[in-house]
Amino acid sequence: MKIVVIGGTGLIGTNLVHRLRQSGHEVIAASPRNGINALTREGLAEALLGAQVVVDVANSPSFEDKAVLEFFERSGRNLLAAEAAAGVGHHVALSVVGTDRVPESGYLRAKAAQEKLIEASKIPYTILRATQFHEFVSGIVQAGADGDLIRLSPALLQPIAADDVAAVLAEVTVAAPVNGIVEVAGPEKIPLDVIARKYLAANGDRRQVIADVHARYFGAQLDDTSLTPGDRPRLGAISFDDWLKTQAAQH
Repeated sequence: MKIVVIGGTGLIGTNLVHRLRQSGHEVIAASPRNGINALTREGLAEALLGAQVVVDVANSPSFEDKAVLEFFERSGRNLLAAEAAAGVGHHVALSVVGTDRVPESGYLRAKAAQEKLIEASKIPYTILRATQFHEFVSGIVQAGADGDLIRLSPALLQPIAADDVAAVLAEVTVAAPVNGIVEVAGPEKIPLDVIARKYLAANGDRRQVIADVHARYFGAQLDDTSLTPGDRPRLGAISFDDWLKTQAAQH
């Protein structure tokens, strides 16, 4: 099977490309550095020739509200049009759990717009919504930092390792389109402030974390249902504690 992975040189894309090639598929790791750009359409039509599946894991270089919305809408329209012209039979996209529940977040509004474009197209599709990655906790901590204090919501998250996301993404890529949404999450729910304390302790960081129900998460106020999955998500195997131990061992 020929599969094109848009964003194929990033965190998830690199992992996914490796998994699919190990399974014997012909895979193109598409990215601007490889001359394939969904935003400008450079090299897009040529890359999609003969492809059965396209997986979109590309991310915006800017998370500013207007820029991120423009990125996902423009690249989404370009990609879906190119897929329709090439006769692609399955469009797979990586999205975020809570996309439809946290409209205060400019990033999640942009992902919602991307999802709507996919749903409105005539191409069979699967949207995989994932919870926050373990690998993103450092950025979440920094976003809540105010000097030596870090103010974060105590709302529950269900964080997942990027490797687990890529594993499930590989499975849905080669399966039949569901024409709907699949959720994937980590094995346990943990309050965000507790996640931050565990991360800081593992890295020898003595800053204090304060649980604040009014603390904003990239512009949004959270509750326990904002970023946690529904009733029957796919579950990753790697807990946050185990991931921290692996990171410590690697360093």
